[in-house]
Amino acid sequence: MASDALVIFTPSGKRGRFALGTPVLTAARQLGVDLDSVCGGRGICSKCQVSPGVGAFPKHGVTVAADALSDWNAVEQRYKDKRGMLDGRRLGCQAKVMGDVVIDVPPESQLHRQVVRKAASARAVQMDPATRLYYVEVAEPDMHEPSGDMERLAQALKDQWQIEAIEAGPPVLRKLQPVLRKGQWSVTAAVFRDHHGGAAKLLDVFPGFYDGPLAGLAIDLGSTTIAAHLCDLRDGRVLASGGVMNPQIRFGEDLMSRVSYAMMNPGGDVEMTASVRDALNALAISVAAEAVIDPRAIMETVVVCNPVMHHLFLGIDPVELGQAPFALATSSSLSLPARDLGLSAINTEARLYTLPCIAGHVGADAAAVALSEAPQLRDELVLIVDVGTNAEILLGNKERVLACSSPTGPAFEGAQISSGQRAAPGAIERIEINPETKEPRFRVIGSDLWSDEPGFAEATAHTGITGICGSGIIEAVAELRMAGIVDAAGLMGAPAQTGTARSVAEGRTYSYLIHDGTAQNGPRITVTQGDIRAIQLAKSALYAGARLLMDEMGVDHVDHVVLAGAFGAHISAKHAMVLGMIPDCPLDNVTSAGNAAGTGARIALCNIAARAGIEAQVKQIHKVETAIEPRFQEHFVNASAMPHAVDSFPHLSTVLTLPEVNHNMGSSGDGGGRRRRR
Repeated sequence: MASDALVIFTPSGKRGRFALGTPVLTAARQLGVDLDSVCGGRGICSKCQVSPGVGAFPKHGVTVAADALSDWNAVEQRYKDKRGMLDGRRLGCQAKVMGDVVIDVPPESQLHRQVVRKAASARAVQMDPATRLYYVEVAEPDMHEPSGDMERLAQALKDQWQIEAIEAGPPVLRKLQPVLRKGQWSVTAAVFRDHHGGAAKLLDVFPGFYDGPLAGLAIDLGSTTIAAHLCDLRDGRVLASGGVMNPQIRFGEDLMSRVSYAMMNPGGDVEMTASVRDALNALAISVAAEAVIDPRAIMETVVVCNPVMHHLFLGIDPVELGQAPFALATSSSLSLPARDLGLSAINTEARLYTLPCIAGHVGADAAAVALSEAPQLRDELVLIVDVGTNAEILLGNKERVLACSSPTGPAFEGAQISSGQRAAPGAIERIEINPETKEPRFRVIGSDLWSDEPGFAEATAHTGITGICGSGIIEAVAELRMAGIVDAAGLMGAPAQTGTARSVAEGRTYSYLIHDGTAQNGPRITVTQGDIRAIQLAKSALYAGARLLMDEMGVDHVDHVVLAGAFGAHISAKHAMVLGMIPDCPLDNVTSAGNAAGTGARIALCNIAARAGIEAQVKQIHKVETAIEPRFQEHFVNASAMPHAVDSFPHLSTVLTLPEVNHNMGSSGDGGGRRRRR
């Protein structure tokens, strides 16, 4: 009905139309959105807090008015007065839909919390940190030789540790005199020395010999997820890791949507900057608590991110990155006081370092991947693919390294998928389809059992089976292809054609039923023709980017493929190649690097020589711009087939023969004609 309002929930992307006056919590429940509520909607528990957006959301095709939700009411005010609630938050059980609205469900309001799959990878790092502790004995003040306490500390550091010059800010100067006297003129100084030279920075002082924590934070600031690794700056150990959803998702799931939001909403960039900085502060507090240390022990931070996130984090309007020639405000590395970027949760004098960006849409995260994987040191030709909402791709060896970015979109993260969700307990993450019976079996996050194994129902009773995440939908589409249910063009057939009643008609197309939980008040999880199309678009963009680099290099094959990022660690080489996400390569030579960008950030955090090295290396990396390359569209169209319309995959054919599928034949199942994709 025309009077119904469109309600869009992020980060799930689920949407639907509801009558005016419908409570947000009711809309969330009807759409299967993961919004917690313990009190049953009585305004007591506050678990259903949400953050409504206001302004233009081009990605979703809506403009949200300030009165899209009902007025703030007495129940919400009473709760805020008694327990506190962040400004802008609403209670989902109290706020009612009064117009088209985009509503973000923050992580703490999600019953099944997001699993940020960017754990720290094991990596030995040669320690040479920029921030170190120095124990010194300082001369006492003397009326016959007047000098300040700071000057005598500086002299002690020069005499005992050969630190020639040092500076200190007001926060350290305020505590210096009482600390010196408490330590009886012996103190431990936390000193930062930049690899570019210049005066050292005094970050903190402790009375006597200090043997407490000295920590640094390596942050992989992605467009969808933010991962942080808290590291001991003395030995490189990862003390704790954590991750959260990037709160900017409510402004747009992909990067260009956020650029559009900044263009169409004055002050939108400031709003997005504030949201991500708040998230980083909360994440710093969280990992410090996990490691049982004071957040003020975090003396240094390294941040890697793509160019749009780079600008938004630094507080720079990203509008120029939304249009050719995609100019960066700065592509150089930066070393700044962390407080200047709103990181107030850590030490007040902490330093922050960002790796250099390679080019307009190949950012510091790609530089971190290059630092971690070092393609420039390899003899063989290696393709490194860091898959996310925006994929960064590197191709090279000792002779030359190329880079590009490719807009894969959020489908690999489970967004824009009919039953899709973020990785959380209860989400299907692995699936197999028997090519003979066409029956599926699957595993969900939170359980190691397959769905056809004894004890599966009991193991998943707490989480339920809630949807399908990115790795699950990728495997599902590949398995449908291998089982002969989907043809090379991505078309799913009718039951008579596929040999299974799990092919269910939906309008003019078909869906494949994975799991029907409606009898237990659960969701009905399917793979629709639209889902297949979304995966085809994403993988085509990824493959086309890789092929452009291969064209530039003048090669038709690569020796090694490295899958990086959360995706890389949770998908098999076989499924990736069946889809045609990556070029043909011996399957044994397709490996996972885990969170390579996060690993690169940790290396830069722990070794200042690595910072100098990657700053020099990025100047040697040649960036290929997919937006202006005429062959990108040709490669993209050819890559829409599974695995590919033109390129051969001989290494895949040695281990697997993809079925010939004919969906053109007439049958009583589809009225004698082919079901065409809309």
